[in-house]
Amino acid sequence: MTKVYDPVSNRIQKVLHGADYFPEQWQDNPEILAEDIRLMKLANCNVMSIGMFAWSKLEPEEGVFTFEWLDQILDTFAENGIYAFLATPSGARPAWMSEKYPEVLRVGGNRVRNLHGMRHNHCFSSPKYREKIAIINQKLADKYANHPAVIGWHLSNEYGGECHCNYCQDAFREWVQEKYTTLDNLNKAWWATFWSHTYTSWSQVESPAPQGETMVHGLNLDWKRFVTDQTINFYKHEIKPLKAANKDIPVFTNFMELFEGLDYAKFAAEVDVVSWDSYPTWHDHADDSELAAYIAMNHDWFRSLKDGQPFLLMESTPSLTNWQDVSKLKRPGMHYLSSLQAVAHGSDSVQYFQWRKSRGSSEKFHGAVVDHVGHEHTRVFKEVSRLGETLSRLDQIVGTTVDAEVAIIFDTQNRWAINDAQGPRNIGVGYEKAVATQYKAFWDQGVAVDVIDMDKDISKYKLVVAPMLYMVRPGVGEKIEQFVQQGGHFVTTYWSGIVDENDLVFTGGFPGPLRKTLGIWSEEIDGLHDGQTNSIEMAAGNELGLTKDYVAHELCEVIHLEGATALAYYKEDFYAGLPALTVNEFGEGKAYYIASRNKGEFHLDLFTKLVEELGLKKVIEGELPEGVTAQSRTDGENDTIYLFNFSREAKEVALSDAVYTDLLEGTQVPTKIDLAPYGVRLLKRKR
Repeated sequence: MTKVYDPVSNRIQKVLHGADYFPEQWQDNPEILAEDIRLMKLANCNVMSIGMFAWSKLEPEEGVFTFEWLDQILDTFAENGIYAFLATPSGARPAWMSEKYPEVLRVGGNRVRNLHGMRHNHCFSSPKYREKIAIINQKLADKYANHPAVIGWHLSNEYGGECHCNYCQDAFREWVQEKYTTLDNLNKAWWATFWSHTYTSWSQVESPAPQGETMVHGLNLDWKRFVTDQTINFYKHEIKPLKAANKDIPVFTNFMELFEGLDYAKFAAEVDVVSWDSYPTWHDHADDSELAAYIAMNHDWFRSLKDGQPFLLMESTPSLTNWQDVSKLKRPGMHYLSSLQAVAHGSDSVQYFQWRKSRGSSEKFHGAVVDHVGHEHTRVFKEVSRLGETLSRLDQIVGTTVDAEVAIIFDTQNRWAINDAQGPRNIGVGYEKAVATQYKAFWDQGVAVDVIDMDKDISKYKLVVAPMLYMVRPGVGEKIEQFVQQGGHFVTTYWSGIVDENDLVFTGGFPGPLRKTLGIWSEEIDGLHDGQTNSIEMAAGNELGLTKDYVAHELCEVIHLEGATALAYYKEDFYAGLPALTVNEFGEGKAYYIASRNKGEFHLDLFTKLVEELGLKKVIEGELPEGVTAQSRTDGENDTIYLFNFSREAKEVALSDAVYTDLLEGTQVPTKIDLAPYGVRLLKRKR
């Protein structure tokens, strides 16, 4: 395996360390701008994102452009060895534009147009907004596409949201007509005879509205797909002048944590490198390991969007946020730990919002590298500087990736459909929770995982896990069947194989296209109230060798064997004695079905057995202590091992027989090492 360079870090061959920087807020204080350069060097920062909310400073009046301040900042960066991700300013438009061209403002689902204000309050379909962003982006491209400091274009900021104006309604109707061609096809796909919703004219197609239509699930699903496509279309409109000026400068935008509003699997094809913004609420509970596993899953998802290419951690906080329910400080060591966690899962950068705290408005108390006191003598600045010093010694990991034999399917369109399904548990069907729970079973073992959508190629994996694969798009069932026939192992759960790509239920018995592979028929599903449980007991002499009883809650499916073997049974309720866990030997592989949502150690016990049976690679052989995980990046010859302790207690980790070297100290490490609370060790091991 060779390095898979991301096109940003590859330009300078360094792990990137920096922040969102807003010098436009400090133009009246030139001494602060000069001090920033000194502090950036002191913090071992080498890149800054700049300009994402600077439109009113770049174009204070329509057609009047003031770039002198930005010239000075970028030139100063270049003189001091600091690089820039130069942003396009479409995330927040100037007041003069909203006043003169109100059509650029978004219209809500209630069909009321917004007033000027906030961010992301613009219509992606508006011809006027597209005209104005094309002009400012062309100016930026002409001036800075070949500037020595600029190593990437940061497109807008956290694309998201939707608009329901007349421009967007027209665009949606065109999108729907192009997809379905005829009204007959549309009515069949949306099952429009329900409640007499049959469409007789394309002009009758409207986006979902609280005072209008929300119950046609095919419409809801296609509207979300349209929003993704229209957002991508706007993004592509933004990058045209940038790529025309210099095609070699990478373009990207910052994605968000487990964001549901856009289909990132589709969006990722249009960016040169994936980046995302991570803001975990550390220390909300006594145990941080569950949250750590959830954030690790996000990292793996973003890395997997471009088939293992390293991603960029574009935003995080070095201390606290000011927009979450409680502004909890990171405990000493947590910033170092959580930042290196991103690197371990494939990031070639650690960056922050924000470099310097602002004096006013909504984010004046949001964490930053430089606090209001304005100097380096703070706990946060020292932790950032310490991390920067470590990152400066990790240039050899740039472009290295994660070698995963396991894939978990987490699919945004499936998520949309499940969360709109109306049943079987409207107080929380828990798709995201189900995926995260099963992911954590591998995190606990130090087993690398790719997190993919259902359309990805799965042939390279040994084990594929697909919790709640409610939607099965065309070709997916056949792909899974072939995967298992050829020796792969497949695990899925209750509420799988229910609907097609239009959210139309499969007839003839669930789990639809997966029924043959799984060897079961799912007859019905029982939604349990909060506090209600069932029990499952393992079958005597089952092939997994599991003997415990487990607690089922929330969802229990009633299934029947059609060639599969029962590994566990329900103990209670009218379906006592029916299978709760099955395996079907199919071709050269096996397919498992988990019929109930289970608590406790069920998933760890199950997946530990499958890891053993399949001989899956663990970063560290042996059992890891609770709260400790091990991750690895490889260049094909050497593995960089990251040991993390997300608990508040010291832990001892036993290493395998291989020879490990401390990556930072260069010394050989003993076979047992101690990890302090929130401790990290970086090791090197030859393959």
